[in-house]
Amino acid sequence: MVDRVIDTNYMAPGTDAASCQGKLENGFCKENDIEKKIEEEEDYDDDSGHAKVTRPPKNLSLMRHCISQQTLADAFSLDCPTGIGLKSSDKDSGFIPMFRSGSCSEIGPKPYMEDEFVCVDNLSEHLGTTNGFPSPGAFYGVFDGHGGVDAASFTRKNMLKFIIEDSHFPNGVKRALKNAFVKADNALADAQNLDHSSGTTALTALMLGRTVIIANAGDSRAVLGKRGRAIELSKDHKPNCTSERLRIEKLGGVIYDGYLNGQLSVARALGDWHMKGPKGSKCPLSSEPELEELVLTEEDEFLIIGCDGLWDVMSSQYAVTIVRKELMLHNDPEKCSRELVREALKRNTCDNLTVIVVCFSPYPPPRIEIPKSHKRRSISAEGLDLLKGVLDNV
Repeated sequence: MVDRVIDTNYMAPGTDAASCQGKLENGFCKENDIEKKIEEEEDYDDDSGHAKVTRPPKNLSLMRHCISQQTLADAFSLDCPTGIGLKSSDKDSGFIPMFRSGSCSEIGPKPYMEDEFVCVDNLSEHLGTTNGFPSPGAFYGVFDGHGGVDAASFTRKNMLKFIIEDSHFPNGVKRALKNAFVKADNALADAQNLDHSSGTTALTALMLGRTVIIANAGDSRAVLGKRGRAIELSKDHKPNCTSERLRIEKLGGVIYDGYLNGQLSVARALGDWHMKGPKGSKCPLSSEPELEELVLTEEDEFLIIGCDGLWDVMSSQYAVTIVRKELMLHNDPEKCSRELVREALKRNTCDNLTVIVVCFSPYPPPRIEIPKSHKRRSISAEGLDLLKGVLDNV
């Protein structure tokens, strides 16, 4: 959800839709699990010290989208280390991913629900053809609307179609993605039955074989879980971000208290044609996505895609730690997404919440082995004398 300086009557009414798949369950991580043994990052099924291996749930659908207004409760908190790892890929690896996902979308404290999302775990089956692109294939997207749900709903319904139908797909995937964002933006301007002042951020993840391409315009975020490390695959497009501020000011825009032209809290979005010039012209509010490409390896375990309602109250590393811990318990990405929403609500997020967790393997993450040091450490005689002197003076 994007904050906007507008009259409250300006908001388009939200719509009811299905709640998240499955009921909320008890039995989530306890508050002090990670505080005590964060380095273990797993639970065991017996005394043998082996991680419990469970198969993924079989009832996950191939494509889902929902807008839910269910109230979540019983949140928990964790203390965990922060930090972002470095991206790496091993193109010689024989790793073949298997995509499966879980999702949750909640209205939160907002009066209207304006988030939309899409999950396609099997692209070939969904489209009914391989269309010449690598297998396995999958597609995921989060669309955080503002000024009503029109723009987010339209983009969710049409973004994948615009990508597949582009003349550059599948040989020029990056060009096809950029063209699809522009086409969606222009279509919002031309649509007669949509509110032209409605807008949306857009973050998509296209999986083709081992290649993952993230396209982002707005402040949603994609985070890779790599053996417990958080690796951000997108950048939040906030007006106060240095690169965005320079681009905005160069094009004649201004930033008031973190808002683009005093109206919008993001620097990139689709729609919002009341803030843009003629189609094809450059303007401070851009619809051009930033792209990030990654080749998956065995160390890449899952991807978290979430709107800013999640990231406003939670660091990327914290979210990765929660998901990895949960996957070791039940190996269910659906429960992981609900757990992230629980935690964000407990932390008093002020926005709608939408989270997708995508796993790259049918198995839970393995135990992280931490080598033990065999070096014996001692203190010298000089050190003992110095310590004794310090203690005597206390």
